[in-house]
Amino acid sequence: LEPIIDELDIICLMSVNPGFSAQTFIPSVYKKIEAVRALIEQTGKEIFLEVDGGINITNIATVKSAGADTFVAGSAIFNKSSYVDAIKALKDNFN
Repeated sequence: LEPIIDELDIICLMSVNPGFSAQTFIPSVYKKIEAVRALIEQTGKEIFLEVDGGINITNIATVKSAGADTFVAGSAIFNKSSYVDAIKALKDNFN
């Protein structure tokens, strides 16, 4: 990322193996989130750090604490009977 980071507005880290939904978050990604956040901070730019995969109510706060500010939560929302309630639960656990 270093050679091109000044050209970026958003960085997306995959936290599952790409290819299919409803996978479990890979814990080793936390260190990557922290490293990329540190790199972003060095630039002084506002660059969004998105994490995609395995985001749910039990880990969203920890992912945020590691440095992410944008989240992709597919099955945590779409596998629930109420999308509104699922999004509210994510937001409640985010803060």
